[in-house]
Amino acid sequence: MIVPSFKLLRWFALVVLPFALLGAVEPAALVVALASIGLFVLVTLADALRARTSLAGLEVELPAIVRLSKDREAKLELRLRNEPRTKRRLRLALAWPREIESPQEEVLVELPAASEWSRLAWPCVPRQRGNFPLAAAYVEGMSPLGFWAVRQTLPARTELRVYPNLLSDRKNLAALFLNRGAFGLHAQRQVGKGREFEKLREYVPGDGYDEIHWKATARRGKPITKVFQIEKTQEIYVVIDASRLTARTPGTELELGEPSLGATEGDAGRPSSHSTLERFITAGLMLGLAAERQGDLFGLLTFTNRVERFVRAKNGQAHFGSCREALYTLQPQIVSPDFEELCTFIRLRLRRRTLLFFLTALDDPVLAESFVRNLDLIRHQHLVLVNMIQPPGVSPVFSQPNVATVDQLYQHLGGHLQWQKLRELETILKRRGVAFSLLRNERLSAELVAQYLNVKRRQLL
Repeated sequence: MIVPSFKLLRWFALVVLPFALLGAVEPAALVVALASIGLFVLVTLADALRARTSLAGLEVELPAIVRLSKDREAKLELRLRNEPRTKRRLRLALAWPREIESPQEEVLVELPAASEWSRLAWPCVPRQRGNFPLAAAYVEGMSPLGFWAVRQTLPARTELRVYPNLLSDRKNLAALFLNRGAFGLHAQRQVGKGREFEKLREYVPGDGYDEIHWKATARRGKPITKVFQIEKTQEIYVVIDASRLTARTPGTELELGEPSLGATEGDAGRPSSHSTLERFITAGLMLGLAAERQGDLFGLLTFTNRVERFVRAKNGQAHFGSCREALYTLQPQIVSPDFEELCTFIRLRLRRRTLLFFLTALDDPVLAESFVRNLDLIRHQHLVLVNMIQPPGVSPVFSQPNVATVDQLYQHLGGHLQWQKLRELETILKRRGVAFSLLRNERLSAELVAQYLNVKRRQLL
């Protein structure tokens, strides 16, 4: 595509308009005016013919896969190929997805004459987690005389993978990932003596009779004691709800009547980057890092009205990458969760006793009743911990002293009634041996890891 440049318009105003006016005013100079105008037209046409080759041999090369983190500044590396190795001045733009923001809509690039390949780092900030294609680059070059601008669309296929941002949560849990003892910064007392068999040794006065290995004692002719160790390869699963219950924004600890974190006007038509599911995904990955540090096996399961994704519990850096790949494109669906199918799937697929972290929302009484009823399929075999982000305004009636109007009073009463129903649900689950917790949005990852470490310390699994 060839378009006139500003330089051509300026020369047109300096050449064509004065000579046209001269020919109209002075008939004797008409021939000279027409000849001058014709010469200018021929020069511009010749420059247009030469402009068609001004972008010849130009290619834009991008990595096949680019991995980014949500809300973190990054740079996209481009390689520009100048096959003729001539000096060029280009204007370059990329077809960014709307979920990726860039401070530069276009850049001016100077390609040196002696180099075939040139590099360019383009800054960008991803605002939405997911998989986004970038399919084209738009290039504009100038004709030899600068009268025409040549525009061309070059193929530049790449896949932008935007992963959850774990930086802020890792800062809150920095002590856990330091090599200072078994459970983080502070050494914690271990309750019990472990249940996993380690070795046999000779009897020491004080050993209990239940610790004596009678068959080994009979073979060796002297008392032999069994030694146990703490279980180190237990299975931990995070069960994430991706239904309509987690499509809402969790809010923060604000006063009633204040807006919570959520979508802005520019976010219309796309999932909110502050949804409850977003927080669940980040907290689940942080729990996976903690399990990896403790030597346990970590797996995950996501569900809506059916089981969406299931990753068998393993450990290692490659496995954590697989879990991250399974979650980074997960988006909430506007459907009701099917807890019956979920619990049936867990009962059939997980034979070994495991620790299950349920991340869901149970403020809907009908769905909460369904969850409690179907939980009986798995609660006897597995250790189940149910966690929910505390909705904004759900608290005891006298916990908020700043009540100035009657409307705020009724809002607090409504929040108290909802809080009371959740406490009744907690009591029902506790009778079934299931722990239910209302967690703060800002401390979700830290409190989940604290629950996990408490289970490890008390050997509840």
